Parts: sequence; C-alpha cells; structure tokens
Amino acid sequence: MSSTLLRHYIAGEFVSSERTFANVSPVDGRELGQVCEAGQAQVNAAVEAAKAAQSGPWGGFSAAQRADLLERIADGIERRFDDFVAAEVADTGRPVHQARSLDVARGVQNFRTFAGLVRQAGGEFFEMRTGDGSDVFSYTVRKPHGVVAIISPWNLPLLLLTWKVAPALACGNSVVVKPSEDTPSSATLLAEVMHEAGVPAGAFNLVHGFGPDSAGEFLTRNADVDAITFTGESRTGSSIMRAAAEGVRDVSFELGGKNAAVVFADCDFDAAVAGVLRSSFTNSGQVCLCSERVYVERPIFERFVAALKAGAEALKIGYPDEDGVNMGSLISHKHRDKVLGYFELAHQEGATVVTGGGVPRFGDERDNGAYVQPTIWTGLSDDARCMREEVFGPVCHVAPFDSDDEVVRRVNDSAYGLATALWTRNLGRAHRISRQFRVGMVWVNTWFLRDLRTPFGGARLSGLGREGGRHSLDFYSEITTVCVNP
Repeated sequence: MSSTLLRHYIAGEFVSSERTFANVSPVDGRELGQVCEAGQAQVNAAVEAAKAAQSGPWGGFSAAQRADLLERIADGIERRFDDFVAAEVADTGRPVHQARSLDVARGVQNFRTFAGLVRQAGGEFFEMRTGDGSDVFSYTVRKPHGVVAIISPWNLPLLLLTWKVAPALACGNSVVVKPSEDTPSSATLLAEVMHEAGVPAGAFNLVHGFGPDSAGEFLTRNADVDAITFTGESRTGSSIMRAAAEGVRDVSFELGGKNAAVVFADCDFDAAVAGVLRSSFTNSGQVCLCSERVYVERPIFERFVAALKAGAEALKIGYPDEDGVNMGSLISHKHRDKVLGYFELAHQEGATVVTGGGVPRFGDERDNGAYVQPTIWTGLSDDARCMREEVFGPVCHVAPFDSDDEVVRRVNDSAYGLATALWTRNLGRAHRISRQFRVGMVWVNTWFLRDLRTPFGGARLSGLGREGGRHSLDFYSEITTVCVNP
C-alpha cells in the first residue's frame, strides 16, 4: 500500500474522509497507521456508484468476461502475494506461515474457483405437453441482484472477504465491501488489485468503519442495497436481519459456533490428539469452526487429556515470523479482555484448569500485545456458561462420554449448529452419527478441509443459508424462469 493512511475506494477512485481511526498492532500495541472512517455520505456514494455500474459497462459483461476478470484479479493477488501476507500478519498477529499457506493462497483460489464455476454454470430446461396438445418449454436464467453489501470479519480477513466478493462479481453484481475495523489492510490492497485489473468503476467499492452508527449500519440500512452477506457474531447478524427486513432483501449469514469434537476410543489416537490441538488452537482459537467442546469416550479420556495438555504446552507462542511459531496474538486488547473474562468465569463455574488460563510473559514489547495462553478445562457441567457461549479464543473443555446416543444428545444441546469433528476408525458409525448432528458441516478424521464446490453454512444461531459452489451462485443470483409456448 502506498500510504499509512488507508482510504476508501468508491467509483473507481481512492477517496479520503475527515474522520480517521488508528490501526493498532495486536503483536506489540504500536500504531500501524490511520484508517479513514466512512460517514453516511461516503457509504451512500459507494452504493450509488455500485447501482450506476449495473447500467454501465459492468452491466454488459458476459459470464465469460466476468470469469476472465476474476482470473486477472487472482493474478494480481499472486503478483503482490508478499504484500498481502505482510498486511494480514500486521493486522492479525497470526504466524507468517499461516498467512502464506492459508489466507492469501485461499484468496487466490476463491477467485479462480468461481471463475471456473461461472464459466460452467448453466440453467435448467424443461419440456411439458399441455392439455390441448401444445408443447411448451421452460428454461431458467441467472441475473444479478444488483448491489450486494459484503460485511466481513477480522479473524480470516482476506479469505472470508474473497469468499464473498468472488462469487458476487462472478454473478454480475456490484459490491460495497465493509471489512472489519480491526483488519482494514488486506481489503485496501484488494481494492488496489481491483483497480489494476481493470474492474469497471463502481463494480467494487470499499468503505472502512465500524458497525453501529457508522459504515456498517449505514450500508445495511441503505434501501438501494439489494442483498446482504455477513460473517461475524450472531448478535450482529440479528441486527442486520432486522435492517434487511425493510424491503425484504436477501441475506446470507455465517455466524458463531460452539463447535464440538467427538473422539471415540477406536480412533487413531495420535491423529485425534493432533487434530483436536489444531481445531482448538489454530489462529489462537479465532475461527468460527474451532472446537471449544471436546467429548472423549471414557476408556481413553485420561490418556487423551494428558496428551492434549502436553501438546498445548508444546505450542510455541511468539512473533509471527519466528521459526516454529504455532500461535500468535489475539486480534486486539479488547478481545483479549473478553477471553480473559471467560477464563475468570470458568474459574467461578468450577472448572479444572488443565493448562493455561492466563497471559504469557515475554519480557519484551510483546507484553504490550494481545496474547493469551492456550487453555484446556475439564470438570464443567454442560449447562455452564463457558460450555454454552462462544469464547472465540484458544480454549477447549474436555469431557468424557459413554455412549453414541449420549454424545449426540450433548453435542446437539447447543443454541449453535455450525460444525462437528469426529475421530473414529468405524466409518459405519461415522456415517450414521453424522446425520444426527444438527450442524452444517461434519468432518470425519480431519478438520477445516473443504472442497469449495460444496455447501457451507450453519443452523440456528450459526447462520442462515449456504454458500459454496452452486449454492453461492444461487445466492448471488436472481433466477428467472422463462416459459415459452411456440
């Protein structure tokens, strides 16, 4: 990025606004730069530009032309791969190797995947003979909604932003993007890549800011926004849904989770331990899919807890670019305060702290950062708040179970329904039990492995709708049936 002042991108131009806020490093607390905060005027201008683009050159792009453009965007991200890695690491404090292998690589893949899908996407065709003997045929066509508001979170900034931008553009929509105020850098870089790739003015717009009484609220309440897609907290999703009800606009929500991992006694023990370590502590537990509830079949419970404790204590916490580092900081001091509040609540609720439960001390500038220790609890009842509320930090609670029916009941005893991971060698049981979980995603002997063509989303407080593959194309399109009587 050319400046430490991060600006909006509206109607094909980078623009500033009077109000700014600080972008603060979670690694050491230093200020990384200033970010322009969009007011009502900037948000309205972005929506107007997006709406106008539908009547301009962008509105005339064919599916093949849109696919070519997505490929150029992917090429642009690859050319500036190291810049995107640096932006992700600076904003989030995550290890460099994760930003390289997951976040930025997946951002490229999202554009290439949806470029391929929109090239191949076709409509449906049906033939019918009427009562009077006429042969009638019907077919479907996909049309863009128009203006799509995209509100993305801070935990996987580029990955989750491009997961929405790519299919929205592939389907011909114009977008107005509002990234998290905690992670504005990679979104601004993406705007630069859009500009360089020749995206028509108004097709992609970016506004920075906060939620209530700021860019997020102004965007979701704008009557010219035709559809809204959001990833973030369930409570925020409820607020956006109320705003979307005005005008009965389409919404797609990927919200929170209180996900479970289920470990059976017949599992590959070492693989299960490694898998739960990964699913509980990846990205410092700041993934909506992380396992905060771990249920282990009683015959291996004590052994599993001991092995998980040893694995957690072996995780290296430190600077993002340190060799062998496994965990970075949390996203902010504000979020650390929330996580530490749950550490204290777990103590009050009677948890046994197997390991962690505090803040690491480094003796250097990292002590000004937002770090916490990877933490394992046992001994809580299923109705404890720490077992029912999403912590969104590097923490899990491990409990024993005795039967299939019991563990299914306990996993489903949640207001959330995003994902579950099973660890077992008995694939017959895995197939049978997977159908019983009230979640949108079940992993068997793995975690966070996804074919981007498959549907993704949650149930209950974990979300509304499905995205991925054809399901993304369905959400980001209006499907019209044309019935012809020759």
